[in-house]
Amino acid sequence: MISNGQNKNSDPVLYGLVLAGGMSVRMGSDKGLINWHGKEQRYYIADLLAGFCSEVFISCRAEQLPDISMEHKTLVDNYEGAGPAVGILSAFKSMPDAAWLVVACDLPLLDKQTIDFLINNRDTSCIASTFKSPFDGLPEPLITIWEPASFEVLKAHVADGYSCPRKALIRNEARVNLLMPPNPEALMNANTPEDAERVKEIILENSNS
Repeated sequence: MISNGQNKNSDPVLYGLVLAGGMSVRMGSDKGLINWHGKEQRYYIADLLAGFCSEVFISCRAEQLPDISMEHKTLVDNYEGAGPAVGILSAFKSMPDAAWLVVACDLPLLDKQTIDFLINNRDTSCIASTFKSPFDGLPEPLITIWEPASFEVLKAHVADGYSCPRKALIRNEARVNLLMPPNPEALMNANTPEDAERVKEIILENSNS
């Protein structure tokens, strides 16, 4: 049973959500299973968020459920549609009064500093707090705090036929708290084998520095 509650400042309770239900078509293998840091990436991100969130859940498809460790809580996609917005909507459907710190499992360079910065600069009067992508200048929807007010916005977004939540942030930019990332490299997505090779190089460079 998912608990309800508010934090001591009366802000919505903050839960973590690791998006691991994608098909990983471009990578050719499940991105959530890649071991960048000594464990599967979906578990690495979940453990990273555990230091910041009241509870953390791995968002997955029903067929993935048997393969996910019992040590981690899960939320199965149960909202009609496709794409990452479905995982976020499924989380809100389970707990509509919570805010969700949503992180995709394809961010292997994400660090504690970046998460801490996002949470410390959270604006609960907005529908979301997120980063401006250093790669294309657009809002980065898959490392974002989605406030409860975003639930209706995302539902309407999916009803309009959109699957990526980025468009929802762009369409509602006046209600979005857009931040500059303290470490731009931390927002690098690894979606292809070429991306994966670059990530390996960066991790090796950082370990030797």
